[in-house]
Amino acid sequence: MREAIALAAATAQAGEVPVGAVVVKDGAVIGRGANRPIGAMDPTAHAEILALREAATALGNYRLGGCELFVTLEPCAMCVGAMLHARIGRVVFGAADPKTGACGGAVSLSSEAKLNHQTAFVGGTLAGECGALLKRFFAERR
Repeated sequence: MREAIALAAATAQAGEVPVGAVVVKDGAVIGRGANRPIGAMDPTAHAEILALREAATALGNYRLGGCELFVTLEPCAMCVGAMLHARIGRVVFGAADPKTGACGGAVSLSSEAKLNHQTAFVGGTLAGECGALLKRFFAERR
């Protein structure tokens, strides 16, 4: 999670909402991502999606079974969907997102029993530190 926080802090300097993500397999980071939708002019360039893409390239497979994803903010519906399709084994997130979070914040896709794959979602890891990055970013823009 510390590496995800560092990625989030760096992307804030570029004017992007500070969210960072890493994919880990067997204790090694195989994918990294930091929010880039503004700079990339791509609505799908969320930290989680970028980390998943890099991890899939590293493994040579779009299925990421046995991998864990660490992200500083509760994932949105798009990102949860991508994580489920990738077969990520566990997702650990920091700050909750009551407006767009899909792991209990705004909706709870992460616990939808009808979906064909289940992923474990754990929230609140270093939540204070992750949340402080976001609060500081938005306070500076007001």
